[in-house]
Amino acid sequence: MSRLKIRILAKLQKLELLAGDEVTAIFPVSTSRFGLGEEEGSSKTPRGRFQICSKIGAGNPTTTVYRGRVPIPGPVDWENDSDLITSRILWLDGLEPRNANSRGRFIYIHGTNEEHFIGLPVSHGCVRMRNADIAHLFDLVPEGTEVEILE
Repeated sequence: MSRLKIRILAKLQKLELLAGDEVTAIFPVSTSRFGLGEEEGSSKTPRGRFQICSKIGAGNPTTTVYRGRVPIPGPVDWENDSDLITSRILWLDGLEPRNANSRGRFIYIHGTNEEHFIGLPVSHGCVRMRNADIAHLFDLVPEGTEVEILE
């Protein structure tokens, strides 16, 4: 089987999973409302080449909410809290000088409680996905998978 790669097309708000040169799956996403960029503290979605350095959430329900990459015990106001990190986390590590700070900026591909915004650029820097979609993608890709974020 060809090596898997993730390509995120910010202008189209979509994520493609590739096996070699063949697109095997397409998912809608949400990138940053502040646009694209790599500056520390900018809340922008970084561009360029990355790898998945850590996968968090295997086996947890897709309704799991995380703070600091740790599941939150007890009730969470799923309907009224904004920008929750839910379901699964694919933590990105930048492979280029311009995006080398991405891991320290805690840039993830993750689930969200605001699925109605998927397809629109509304995140705070991460790449949001529907919970069922990120859970499916999570099961397909290993740590070390290359990710490319393009305009």
